[in-house]
Amino acid sequence: MCNNNHIPNKKSSKKEKHIHDQEHSTWNRRSFMQALGLAGAGSMMIGASSISASKPSPLAVALAESENDNILVIVRLKGGNDGLNTIVPVYDYANYANLRPTIRHLQSDLLMLNSDFGIPNYMDSLESIWGDGKMKVVHGVGYQNQNLSHFRSSDIWASAESVNFEPTGWWGRYFEDLYPDYLINPPEIPPAVQIGSIGNLVFEGDSNNYAFAVANPEQLANVAENGTIHDVLDLPDCVYGDKLLFMRSTTNTTFLYASVIHQAYMASNNDVPYDPNADLAAQLSIVARLIKGGLGTKVYMVSLNGFDTHANQVDTHRTILEDVANSMKSFYDDLKATGMDDLVLSMTISEFGRRPYENGSGGTDHGAASPILLFGSGLNGSGFVGEHPDITVWDVNDNLIPTSDFRDVYSSVLTNWFCLDPTILDLILLGQTYETLDLGFSCEILGTPDFSNVTRLIHRPTYQDNRTYIELQMPVTANVTIKLYDILGKEIATLKNELLFPGRHKIDVMAAVDTRLSFGQYIYRITTGGQNYSKSILIK
Repeated sequence: MCNNNHIPNKKSSKKEKHIHDQEHSTWNRRSFMQALGLAGAGSMMIGASSISASKPSPLAVALAESENDNILVIVRLKGGNDGLNTIVPVYDYANYANLRPTIRHLQSDLLMLNSDFGIPNYMDSLESIWGDGKMKVVHGVGYQNQNLSHFRSSDIWASAESVNFEPTGWWGRYFEDLYPDYLINPPEIPPAVQIGSIGNLVFEGDSNNYAFAVANPEQLANVAENGTIHDVLDLPDCVYGDKLLFMRSTTNTTFLYASVIHQAYMASNNDVPYDPNADLAAQLSIVARLIKGGLGTKVYMVSLNGFDTHANQVDTHRTILEDVANSMKSFYDDLKATGMDDLVLSMTISEFGRRPYENGSGGTDHGAASPILLFGSGLNGSGFVGEHPDITVWDVNDNLIPTSDFRDVYSSVLTNWFCLDPTILDLILLGQTYETLDLGFSCEILGTPDFSNVTRLIHRPTYQDNRTYIELQMPVTANVTIKLYDILGKEIATLKNELLFPGRHKIDVMAAVDTRLSFGQYIYRITTGGQNYSKSILIK
């Protein structure tokens, strides 16, 4: 959390501080819904449909040719990490020290990674990781025209769109194309597991969130140990207790994947100790057990708060960076005990960096470029990627100028870690092409699939004049069946069952049902060419 009593220095404005404080007092609807466990917690299963994944998309075709067991752990440093005090530019130490007279690290207190860069000595747990060739640093990561709002910049990093607002995340689009029938026919395992960062867009699809999301490690531990998120036994014997029982039971049911998480967790143990008082350590210790227990989830996101260091940065930053260093060391030692460390890549992200100079409160204000740290045996050697920003050259907001686009890192991970063909990245990175960085790994099995015989059905619900429609863009002539279900999985009606020609089609749901529908949420399912697509829809 921000310290709202900090005193901005002469280069900080009252308007800037007001906007910052206003941000932190704004209640976010996404956060509210997900904190209740009523959104983004998993999918439902319609009727007696089996829980199995269907993969009828171009992305699935690409994956079928390049499937691997690799896993990504995203470590979100929430609040905007100060990169200059994390990876210290010793090659320009005089300018660094001049900009930060009270919060700088003394050269004698640095562990040198090479002749140009060092880390504070309290991050000494990373020394052996670096020495073992399991750490890389990407310099100066950010994007053009950095937005200094926590919420907006977090959405930009999550959506991979820095100009226009995009309501879906890069991983949400990945999973949405992989599982187009997710609402009715979800995969057997959670596509992603998310701890904290409730309301973040990263796993948000067009109409569904693809992460098993919990607010904190205690919630996930409860699921992992007991197979449920809420206690439904120790409740008061009164009307309030009855209502609480109903709400908790409903939330437990929403967590479709609780049982498989419980099975994976109970099938493994932590082979090394983790700091019991450290937040990130608690999260990674659970993630390690899920990975070692064979859960099979490809993407995890963990979160560490406290990086919004406007004041008293020296002590605060030390505490959280120690947690990062110690927890990553324990995490990879734990994975190594079962030989799984080479399958797991970890990557830090943060919505922005900090200003190059300190403010008047012993801290730093919102900035731009900051390093991304990567960990894992798959990196095949430690080192630095890209060029460090010139700490004496700033943009119009007095911020460091990024030298690497964060989407370059995303593209490199998707291409060379998950072995996706570059042609398929258009689906994930919104049609933009980004540089492939040398992160130390490459996909030797990467081919060039022929997508000429793969067709994509585009469909979406639309609303006009108090009517609800389903719009289709047919790529080829095919028979199409569209069925409507209520939220409990009961089939309501067949909306369409006929041959449709290429082009745009629009179905009036109320007219097709030809009976009165209650207001509320429903699900439609499209079947065509042996493929299924499902999406939620509102009857207004």
